[in-house]
Amino acid sequence: MQRLQSRTAEKVKALCRLRDSAKERAETGGFLAEGLRLCRDIAQYLPARELYATEKMLSEHPELTNLAAQTFEISDAVAEKLSDTKTTQGVFALFERPAPLETLRSGGRYLALEHVQDPANLGALLRSASAFGFEGVLLCSHCADWFSPKVLRAGMGAVAKLRYACYDDVNELAKALRAANIALYAAALERAVSLEQAPALTDAGLAVLIGNEGNGLTDEAVALADVTVRIPMMPNVESLNAAVAGSILLWHFRSLEEAAQ
Repeated sequence: MQRLQSRTAEKVKALCRLRDSAKERAETGGFLAEGLRLCRDIAQYLPARELYATEKMLSEHPELTNLAAQTFEISDAVAEKLSDTKTTQGVFALFERPAPLETLRSGGRYLALEHVQDPANLGALLRSASAFGFEGVLLCSHCADWFSPKVLRAGMGAVAKLRYACYDDVNELAKALRAANIALYAAALERAVSLEQAPALTDAGLAVLIGNEGNGLTDEAVALADVTVRIPMMPNVESLNAAVAGSILLWHFRSLEEAAQ
C-alpha cells in the first residue's frame, strides 16, 4: 500500500483538478467520488482505478482495500485538500467514466433534460430516474456535468446505475428519439394537456423532457414534443422545482406502465 502525505504532491493536485474540472474529467476518462457509502455504491457498477483513505478509515473499514486495484493511505491534511464537503469522511475513489450511449433502445424509457444547470437538481432527477425504472438520461443544451461532486452526492450513486447520452441541442435529441421510435413527452405550463389526460403509453417508448430551473423548456423543445403535459396544481402556485416536477412525471409514467402490465 502506498502512502500520500503531502497536500502539495503532484498526484493530489491532479486529483483536485479532476474534482473541479469537467474538462479534466472528460480528457482523463475518470471522476473522483467522496464518502464511504458513495464510493461503495458506485464500485458495485463501475471499476475503481484507485482508492484513497485515511489510516482511521482503513482501520475501521479494512474491506475498502478491495474496492480498487490500488489503495493509497492518505494523511488527514490530504483528505481535507481533496474534500468537496465541509467535513470529510476521509474516503475517496477514482472511477472510470462509463462510455455514453451510442444509440437509444427502441421501446426504452428515458429521462431527457434541457439546460438543467443546478447540480443538486440533476442529481435528484438521476436518483428518481433510477428509482422509477428509467434506463437512461439524455442531456442536451449544456446541462450540469454528470460526474461533478455535487451531482454524485445528490444522485446517491445513480450515475453508476443509469446510461447517459449528450446532445448539443434539443433538435439532435429529438432526431435520436425519432430514430428509435420513442415518443417525447415535454413538461410545460402552457399549451399543455393535464397529466391526467395525457395519451396512454404504447410500446413505442417514452422520453420525459424537463427544462431549465428558471425558464423551463425552450419554445423549440415544446414544438418538437409529441405530447406536452402539465402537472395539475393549485391556481395560486406558479410552478414546481425542476427535480420535483420531473420526479412526479417519472413516477406517473412508471405507475401507468405497471398498471398496463
